[in-house]
Amino acid sequence: MHTLFTVLHLIVTVLLIVVVLLQEGKDPGMRGISGTAPDVGDSFFSKNTGRTKAAFMSKLTCALAILFLITTLVLVIL
Repeated sequence: MHTLFTVLHLIVTVLLIVVVLLQEGKDPGMRGISGTAPDVGDSFFSKNTGRTKAAFMSKLTCALAILFLITTLVLVIL
């Protein structure tokens, strides 16, 4: 039982790291210097794709963080 939760914890940990790294930052960074509107070319042909992707990634991050906390607590109890 302990091994099962350890493996599950490691899988959730790796998935959480990957999902956090795949998210886009809200800060425009160096794009803000040029004075052009960010993501004009991307949003011209695709409607709300960025927003739905960001919302999905946010919910996925939240779900994985909750799973991470649950597996951590189970491992501590075991």
